[in-house]
Amino acid sequence: MSSSITNPSRITNPSLTENSSGAFSENAPTRPGLETAIRRSQAYLLGQQKPEGYWIGELIVDSTLVSDMIAFHHWDQSVDPAWQRKAVHHILSQQLPDGGWNIYHGGPAEVNATVKAYLALKLAGLPVTDSRMLRAREVARALGGVPRMNTFSKLYLALLGLYPWKYVPTIPCEVLLIGKWFHVNFWEMSNWSRAMLVPLAIINHFKPTRPCTVDLDELYPEGFHERDLRLPRDPGWFTWRNFFLSLDKLHKFAELWAQAGIHPFRKRALKRAEQWMLERFEGSDGLAAIFPAMLNSLIALKALGYPNDHPEVVRAARHLKELEHETPESVRIEPCLSPVWDTAITTVCLRESGLPEDHPALKRAVEWLLDKEIRFRGDWQYKNAVNVEPSGWAFEFANKWNPDVDDTAMVLLAFRQVAADNPARRDAAFQRGLNWMLTFQCKDGGWAAFDKDCTKGVLEKVPFADHNAMLDPECADITARILELLGAEKFPLTHPQVQQALAYLRSQQEADGSWYGRWGVNYIYGTWQVLRGLRAIGVDMRQPWLLRARDWLESVQRADGGWGERCNTYNDPVFKGQGPSTASQTAWAVMGLCTFGDPERPALKRGIEYLVRTQNADGSWSEDETTGTGFPKVFYLKYDMYRNNWPLLALATYQKIRANPARDETLRQSDREPVGSGQAVSAAAAPTVAMS
Repeated sequence: MSSSITNPSRITNPSLTENSSGAFSENAPTRPGLETAIRRSQAYLLGQQKPEGYWIGELIVDSTLVSDMIAFHHWDQSVDPAWQRKAVHHILSQQLPDGGWNIYHGGPAEVNATVKAYLALKLAGLPVTDSRMLRAREVARALGGVPRMNTFSKLYLALLGLYPWKYVPTIPCEVLLIGKWFHVNFWEMSNWSRAMLVPLAIINHFKPTRPCTVDLDELYPEGFHERDLRLPRDPGWFTWRNFFLSLDKLHKFAELWAQAGIHPFRKRALKRAEQWMLERFEGSDGLAAIFPAMLNSLIALKALGYPNDHPEVVRAARHLKELEHETPESVRIEPCLSPVWDTAITTVCLRESGLPEDHPALKRAVEWLLDKEIRFRGDWQYKNAVNVEPSGWAFEFANKWNPDVDDTAMVLLAFRQVAADNPARRDAAFQRGLNWMLTFQCKDGGWAAFDKDCTKGVLEKVPFADHNAMLDPECADITARILELLGAEKFPLTHPQVQQALAYLRSQQEADGSWYGRWGVNYIYGTWQVLRGLRAIGVDMRQPWLLRARDWLESVQRADGGWGERCNTYNDPVFKGQGPSTASQTAWAVMGLCTFGDPERPALKRGIEYLVRTQNADGSWSEDETTGTGFPKVFYLKYDMYRNNWPLLALATYQKIRANPARDETLRQSDREPVGSGQAVSAAAAPTVAMS
């Protein structure tokens, strides 16, 4: 099991043949073919485990982070020519044939990514007459240029003297002073927005402009005119957007007094923002352990007057550097690190695929995860005031202020399947995590990522909210993952929280039977996760509303047997289920179909055939597409582990339903014998969850 095959050529399976139309036959792979694929995948993943016990894959993103760092180094006057040469090489390697830059693989040029890349290259000295710059310039102008960038991008330009502060929406520090009693307050914003906005509020106060040696005049298609620089108002007399735009004018007037030092609350608010930021550096790999907040906090420290050799500045810069992957020829940057998420998923996949519960690799993983439990009452307490013992797991190595529900659920799924050197410790952590997670159920029955009931839509109307991430709404994929865990723990359908979650999932189903995927791309991800959660909790999968989901999955299967979907579905659902086949999305669809218990369905057999056929000889799969979601329409991620761990789980899931002689044969008759869509409720007592 510890050996691996290093030849990356494709597996050739003689039992798989192409028909005249180019589609592959419906014959499932022979049992040795399936088992061989599983063993290869296991060996590959075991070989990727770190000595400490965790797994981690790279989060591959667009070029914007590297562009931002070039701009920062020019603002900071800390340019390293050798590093900058590598950064330029990376940016140019991501340029599209038309001259622009996109934000997901296969996507069209996007205005923020294109203007940022153009600026970075210009700052680095690439001549504007270079053919690559000329193409980029034309694309940027066609997309609307600088005036069409989002607020945060414009703020970075303002730091370099390339955009007037007058037209950058104000981010007032005083928002931290507004108490929870007010309908719209600081704690109603999403976890990640709070972390980005606090340092930006400090920057907005000081406006530490350091003019650079270039300009972007050529990227103002209509010229430098107020009508293009100011934010547009909604039609009509009163809308929330118009209200906040008027309030922004009032803030700008107050800023004049703040700069004169006579703003009544500014000094206190600035101090609160600084303290909030410094406090959250502790126990974390940078502010919120995510790139935007980390970069903003470093700029904020310098704006506050912290010298370059101050320990806080040194630490903030070091954490940013840890996100970089530098090679002799290039440098790329991750938005954050994903060891907890990757470790939990891979542990579940290896265990489900047949590794024994006491396998040394799995035990090391569980021990590592146990050490990552967050026994600290972090920022979640402001929206979730239940007196529960602190627990939870974060996505990254260290982020004690921000454990999240999704990572916690996945870690708990791993814990319940693997032996531990100290079972009592594991069981205690499991129970704490379960109790903690259950308190985050939102009013409408769903679960969100970090906070509870973070859904006040009015916040999306504030002028600086154009990054599409001000809220942390509950979503079907996370809710279903929690049902999967509760099903494994034998929670009955009559449990009140289960009933609320089921009602929420019913309300979120699309007319065609699919579900929207918030944290993965997109409807394939959401539909798979919901079906898996419902099957685990014991819902009758013969119901018509669930058969519609099965039929939708089958309707979007590609001719090669796989499934694929691109990020453009977040802009327009007409594209749902369309895109080149990928290993990860095929695995999700396969697992969705497996929930119906019929291993003989042709679509399912073709999906398994696709995964076996496309596996590399070393046990891995290749995948270029972007299948992870950060902020829909704004920022996407390619989780490099997804192409390898989810296919293993899919193959293992299929193997189990094919090997089970007691499978429910009535599932095969579901098309001819539909049953009622109502879920029977018994009077059985529901288990209670203790809370301290």
